[in-house]
Amino acid sequence: MTRTGIEAALTDLLLNGDLTLEEAADRHFTPEYRQRTDGEWADRTEFLEHIAHLRTLVADGRVEVHEELYDGSKYADRHTAHLTKKDGTSVQMEVYVFADLAADGRFHRIEETTLLLQGSSADRTMGSAR
Repeated sequence: MTRTGIEAALTDLLLNGDLTLEEAADRHFTPEYRQRTDGEWADRTEFLEHIAHLRTLVADGRVEVHEELYDGSKYADRHTAHLTKKDGTSVQMEVYVFADLAADGRFHRIEETTLLLQGSSADRTMGSAR
């Protein structure tokens, strides 16, 4: 079993133009995937709407993982997304993640809290905007 992680998943979803959104999602997330960001739940369809929206905004970036822990089917991490938007502005968001991995190593559920470190007040909702 190959386990996914946040850095690989976000890089494929947001920054790998060689993958379609569906290909990137299938690589890292189960069909039943659910995510809660800052208290708001999204099913896989809503999550992919969110990522499709971000793809229209983000020009470049990288994910910096500060801590990452795997414990069986449990996953946790703290990371910072360093993003450059297509309008040239920068956004930095620190994210705290707790997740369940499916037997095949893909994310089945993520619950996360985001903290805007750099960006405008409109960027505060980038973690869940659709």
